[in-house]
Amino acid sequence: MKKEVNEKIPTPKELEKEIGEFLSKRFGDNVKFMSPVVMTHRETTDEQEAPPKKKQTIEFDLKPEDLVAYLDHYIIKQDQAKSVLATKICTHFNRVKRFQTGEDSEALDMVGQIKNNVLMIGPTGVGKTYMVKLIAKRIGVPFVKGDATKFSETGYVGGDVEDLVRDLVREADGDIDAAQYGIIYIDEIDKIASGKNLIGADVSRTGVQRALLKPMEETDVDMKVPHDPISMMQEIEKFRKTGKRDKNSVNTKHVLFIMSGAFQELPEIISKRMNTQHIGFGGSIGKTTEKNDWLKYAKSEDLIDYGFESEFVGRLPVRAVFEKLTEQDLFKILKNPSNPIVLGKKLDFGAYGIDIKFDDALLKQLANTAFKENTGARGLVSAVENALLPFEKRLPSLNIRRFPATEAFVSDPERTLSLLAEDPGSDQWMTAFDQLLQSERDHIASYLNDNWDQWMDQYHLSLTPVRAKVIADYYSRRVVDIGTAIGVVKTFHEKIKEIELKFFKTHEINIVLEEETVDYLMGELADGSTTIEGIYRKLTDNFKDGLKLILEKTGKNRFFISKGALLSPEEYLNNLIRDELRQIT
Repeated sequence: MKKEVNEKIPTPKELEKEIGEFLSKRFGDNVKFMSPVVMTHRETTDEQEAPPKKKQTIEFDLKPEDLVAYLDHYIIKQDQAKSVLATKICTHFNRVKRFQTGEDSEALDMVGQIKNNVLMIGPTGVGKTYMVKLIAKRIGVPFVKGDATKFSETGYVGGDVEDLVRDLVREADGDIDAAQYGIIYIDEIDKIASGKNLIGADVSRTGVQRALLKPMEETDVDMKVPHDPISMMQEIEKFRKTGKRDKNSVNTKHVLFIMSGAFQELPEIISKRMNTQHIGFGGSIGKTTEKNDWLKYAKSEDLIDYGFESEFVGRLPVRAVFEKLTEQDLFKILKNPSNPIVLGKKLDFGAYGIDIKFDDALLKQLANTAFKENTGARGLVSAVENALLPFEKRLPSLNIRRFPATEAFVSDPERTLSLLAEDPGSDQWMTAFDQLLQSERDHIASYLNDNWDQWMDQYHLSLTPVRAKVIADYYSRRVVDIGTAIGVVKTFHEKIKEIELKFFKTHEINIVLEEETVDYLMGELADGSTTIEGIYRKLTDNFKDGLKLILEKTGKNRFFISKGALLSPEEYLNNLIRDELRQIT
């Protein structure tokens, strides 16, 4: 006989209450239960239905040589690595652009397309991360960076790998379409190579490699994190409000993966292989003095021997090898007008209202100290910090506004600071700063003259000696990189030329500011002597009435304003009126 069930079956409301109480006890206020809402089907009309969103195409028109020229402004040496990255990245995004515009529509369904993921190999501190960040900034695509060491901590389930893809969407302000054409950069990738001395598989590391395989090729990554009740609740609430399901996955077909590592033990693997092989006509490669010289001979089999699975290596077909930096290279980095180390130190002192200038002797000494640390450009940071920390600590209390960082002053900080405490306005101190200021201006002007062809391609501004001086003055008065200084002066040029149109619209008088005049006005804007509004008021006050009189008497309505006219407007107008009236009498 069937047993009768006496327990009352709970209603949906009671179930909702019990589940809500359980979640509240378990998770507190972080998780709330929301009852599902049944959405009735609505007949949509043309007026109610939103127009389909137009798919945006990627804006990209760079050529490899353009990107190499851009990198040359910021990165010393590494010519081969620049060429490889610039070429393959430009090719990748130009292919994406053609796919989007339908120019290569026949190839869209081609099976076995290979993505140009890049592996960067080189010692620490040679500019690998810096180069990738510069490229991402220049081309303007979503960019995220992760460290492979983070993945090894979480095991081999691959959750963190997919988080990088989700981070691309956040970097793209929630635009999934834009995120699907971004760059994911993973540093210290050599740390997920399986250990050579382990018995059996190194599961945590090989697991991370396998977790990367699908995203590196093509897969759909769900924006909702699995087993996350909060994201699930958010999705239910969004559907309840809108009745729509938005696209919630990111396809990685066009996401470019760039990975880098120092691979310290790789040279030994390469040299061992090559010393047991014969190349050419039975010859062999001789011994090299630097073990990093072997890196340029790296092959897939060497990376596999290092501890990477063959499927993982196969998804990194492009390899860029970075060179070790010499002491002279480190000095050139410090002398580069856009290097973040010196600019960062200028910002540090600028936080206290102190303007700092460096002399070459000190920079050479710092380069020598950094080279001995054998950590590449990273050693420059510690060398600069150690040398200047006593001054950064003491000078703000001495009410010093100018700091000439010379080898003589910095080499003996106690004596220098003692003398400054006695005489903060020392003539020796001020004279040294003025000399370094002029030296910096001369260096920037010389740099511009030597490299202007590359900058002109980017800013489309012709260079004159006066403009080189204006840019150098602007750079020396503020903490900016050279590209920013050029961009600001270019804006000055555009704003000054706009004054001509404004003058015509307001006064119906056509003035043309000669290039010498424009250069002079750019200089005044750069040193803060005037503003665009001030220039327009001055032109109006000095020239409007006189030019209007000539227009009424002669009908002439095109006047060229020279620098001399700007400096002596009354003389210019008197001569102009005399000459014009003489022609009509």
